[in-house]
Amino acid sequence: MRTTRVSRADAAVLRRAATGLAARARAERRGELSLNQTAVLGRLVTHGAMTPGEMAAQLRMQPQSLTRTFAALEDDGYLVRTPDPSDGRQFLLTITAAGRRALKDEMAPRDAWLAHAMAHVLSEDERAELLRAAELMERLAEFERGVVTVER
Repeated sequence: MRTTRVSRADAAVLRRAATGLAARARAERRGELSLNQTAVLGRLVTHGAMTPGEMAAQLRMQPQSLTRTFAALEDDGYLVRTPDPSDGRQFLLTITAAGRRALKDEMAPRDAWLAHAMAHVLSEDERAELLRAAELMERLAEFERGVVTVER
């Protein structure tokens, strides 16, 4: 565990930048899928099949608040529910080929906008630096809440 102190001001700078970029990317979305549907399908692509409880935990939500999202995605043929072989009381959510296509279509305008912006605003070195920062941000996003030391 790292013991280096990080100021709240530094954390706020990063939060504002990430929030601003996320908001802009959401504005560039296709809009066929809801934000929750996009998040669910994205997690299934990234992490594979999982139970509704696991999905809710990853999205930092309650399973009950995703019930309609799961049902809509299943009705549209974007995911299937199958019995969990390790626990017959549970089921697994698995993305379908149609779900992968829908997610790809949903993300295409975001990716196109961001690629265009990166090409026009950033140098080659800055783009490489940003990709490294993206890896670090993904690690931060997966960090579980625990004892955190911050400076005021």
